[in-house]
Amino acid sequence: MLKPGTAWSDAYDRCRAAAPEAFHDDRVLNHWGGLWQRDGRPAPVFSPVDGTAIAGPPRLDRSGAARAVHAAVDEHGRWRHLPLSERRARVAAAVDSLQAHRDLLALLLVWEIGKPWRTACADVDRCLDGVRWYLEEIEPMLAGRTPLPGPVSNIASWNYPMSVLMHAMLVQALAGNAVIAKTPTDGGLSCLTLATALAVREGLPLTLVSGGGAELSPVLVGARELGCVSFVGGRDAGAQVATSLAERTGLQDRRHVLEQEGLNCWGVWEYSGWELLTTQIRKSFDYGKQRCTAYPRFVVQRELFHDFLAAYLAAVRDLRYGHPLLVEAPDDPLPELDFGPLINAAKAKELAEQVEEAIAKGAVPLYRGASVEGEAYFAPVALLDPPRSSPLFHAEPFGPVDTVVLVDTEAELLAAMNASNGALVATISCDAPETAERLAPEVRAFKVGINQPRSRGDRQELFGGLGASWRGAFVGGELLVRAVTQGPSGERLPGNFPGYTMLPP
Repeated sequence: MLKPGTAWSDAYDRCRAAAPEAFHDDRVLNHWGGLWQRDGRPAPVFSPVDGTAIAGPPRLDRSGAARAVHAAVDEHGRWRHLPLSERRARVAAAVDSLQAHRDLLALLLVWEIGKPWRTACADVDRCLDGVRWYLEEIEPMLAGRTPLPGPVSNIASWNYPMSVLMHAMLVQALAGNAVIAKTPTDGGLSCLTLATALAVREGLPLTLVSGGGAELSPVLVGARELGCVSFVGGRDAGAQVATSLAERTGLQDRRHVLEQEGLNCWGVWEYSGWELLTTQIRKSFDYGKQRCTAYPRFVVQRELFHDFLAAYLAAVRDLRYGHPLLVEAPDDPLPELDFGPLINAAKAKELAEQVEEAIAKGAVPLYRGASVEGEAYFAPVALLDPPRSSPLFHAEPFGPVDTVVLVDTEAELLAAMNASNGALVATISCDAPETAERLAPEVRAFKVGINQPRSRGDRQELFGGLGASWRGAFVGGELLVRAVTQGPSGERLPGNFPGYTMLPP
């Protein structure tokens, strides 16, 4: 049974009670020009959890988005001159209000993007805890720096609406900028709308609009009044954003942060810590590997394959996945799951087709989990040696599909780990520290863990990508503030830019 009080209708009723200005009985509104606007055409959307019809994005056309950007430019002109003490007080008040609605925000994430309860709560908590850290640390970060000349425009993927997108929006505002965000096309509308409603009540200059990327990108990326464009998503969409920037404004001149996917690899070489690896593999399936820092590729020394396979199977056989809101009795707690559905049925179908095609062309199925009822659900799969023609060989699947590649030499290990020309994270499991430390710099990833996974990180931890996985300024810690503020004339920010790549010290 569905746990009482967790139905979509319950969640939406709570949204209407908490922010009636943003949630009408028949639709969600856009926010721009300091007002909630009943514009745009709502699109039909269905929850990946069970196909329930949920609130769809009120999609603006290009002219509507242009009006929203112009209004944000006016807000920016006022906000950037407020003293830091006032900005800090308003952001702190917004965080307190978000905290008061934490469970509702998490429940919306369950329905909109299929996160299990524990994972949804963690997404909200990471956002709030991260912004609190910036509230404490912001003053020295802004010493000698000023807000950008125009607002920051954010286009982000659907998988972390709070801990990535809303977190960035609040820090950008704290740093003195008006903020524009497009709701992700595939999910997160109501969660972001509620969070925005609570924040703008405290006087924050946030604009939140919906629309198709192709329709709105010329405005949200190309408008000359923007101070920065921040993008989180796949390589194809990221390349389109980069092209638009270069054509319309000159990529080298416009401040930009483009986080793109890469095939994050886990190398296993001269290793024997199998019990630890089993635990790490189990944790790697968090949220069904629908994360930019997931590890979908294991590159394994051939002579260790039998031990690796035993450790891997011990991990995946214990995975818990399924409907995130079903309980046996009304008073039961929500289930403790590693993951729920994928973002939609189309993604599940795409992955199934890729797996079957890879097997037909020679990949060896090592493991297939038990299926779960529901079009958007996908059981974990592991394949040995996917063919080079398969997307699973060179691209991130963004789902619970692992591939294993066997190698015999260190050179082959590094070549296989660098298959996607750059990644965000990587890991090398190796008993000899000196060997791991010698190999790690040869892996083209921003963060390389030794005997432990790496993640996006929180608070002071930096984040970026190498090769094709990142364009523009790196973020995290002080670098996030530097990316959305101006420093001394001629300043070169750490990042991966058209003219240079500079890693932080």
